Amino acid sequence: MHSRLVLAVAGWLLAAALAIGTGVAVLGLLGRPLTGPAERPMTAEEIRLALARDTPVPPSPAPADAAPVDVSGGQTPGAVPATGRRLISTGAGSLIARCDGGLVRLQSWTPAQGFEVDDVDPGPDDRARVKFESDESGLEIEVRCAGGVPVPRVSRHDD
Repeated sequence: MHSRLVLAVAGWLLAAALAIGTGVAVLGLLGRPLTGPAERPMTAEEIRLALARDTPVPPSPAPADAAPVDVSGGQTPGAVPATGRRLISTGAGSLIARCDGGLVRLQSWTPAQGFEVDDVDPGPDDRARVKFESDESGLEIEVRCAGGVPVPRVSRHDD
């Protein structure tokens, strides 16, 4: 009787090992590893690279204000400007805005670490806006179209 119990336990352990091995193999074939990198928001540099890769270079030189803007100052280096589309980066978060037919639309927005999106009006409309907030402060970015190019207006709100 004791050998039957040992044989039954061994059979269950073998079945469990085969089930786990099969599950891991199927997950590997589907391309989703059991333990892999978690999905995360894109960094500003990854956004710039994606825009440069996905946006064709305009046939004529783009206006100086068509380049992505770092609201803390000057032009963002290394980005390919696209008429009607702009990356706007702040310490509270980043967004991509696009003008089409005189209307602005927020294509994406990502809060910076420590911030969250409080409210968003993505458009399309004559203005679009997003509010980023943290425990200490808030920031609202309102975007309008001027000459077919998104133009940001940034307002800070300290709590």
